[in-house]
Amino acid sequence: MEHTTVEDVEAFDRAGASVRSLTEALGLGDVAINHYTLAAGEGFSSGMHTHEDQEEVFYVMAGEAVFETPDGEVEVGAGEAVRFAPGDYQVGKNAGEGTVEALAIGAPKGSTDVRVPFACTECDSEDLRAIPGGDGFTFECPECGESYDAPPV
Repeated sequence: MEHTTVEDVEAFDRAGASVRSLTEALGLGDVAINHYTLAAGEGFSSGMHTHEDQEEVFYVMAGEAVFETPDGEVEVGAGEAVRFAPGDYQVGKNAGEGTVEALAIGAPKGSTDVRVPFACTECDSEDLRAIPGGDGFTFECPECGESYDAPPV
């Protein structure tokens, strides 16, 4: 058994938000759990994306988060949860004035196939794989292998 408090886990910055990873603190092997504190205007990630190899659940403990999807916006208030299946595009943020406190749960742990909705200029594939490295990401077409330093517009 492992036990911790959110306050005992060191916070780090992700896209301007304060994040505490409970994954390592609890020794989780199959699921990732992050605690987010979002001030007004802050988001869970830096942009619209999907995990091809992971489902995500966001449980809002305080405030109200808004998730943009290709089908429209979804508001998730305190005591509510939303699930995104592998392949579901989304980006979430605090659109209100108060603070949002939420848990983000991903399974399986350690997504390695993150996609962004940009078309490849070589083969017109509809999404690019985002590959973390250095201070940001590089982008690669999963169909033809074309590589980009920034998503094509």
